[in-house]
Amino acid sequence: MEGMTAKVTVEDVERVAELAHLKLAPEETPRMLRDLNAILDYVAELNELDTAGVAPLAQVSELGEFVSVPRPDRVQPSLDRALVMAEAPDSDTAFFKVPKVIER
Repeated sequence: MEGMTAKVTVEDVERVAELAHLKLAPEETPRMLRDLNAILDYVAELNELDTAGVAPLAQVSELGEFVSVPRPDRVQPSLDRALVMAEAPDSDTAFFKVPKVIER
């Protein structure tokens, strides 16, 4: 890890993977370790910038050129529930049924 201060340990990577319900292959851990430390190094570099004269920014649209005008709200007819549910692979006529994807 040349040029990097080791801030994240292998144990940290394993714990984050566990919390995120990710199964890392043994060969992925070193890359994750390097990437997470590189991110922290970049954040540390950004923290060194002098931002004393920079006004706080609540959202990007405050920059002026990126200001978007919200579209007006209009009442529109929605899709017919019976037609939509008839196209669903699995439903109970009121809701879509989807397979469970998270096991805890």
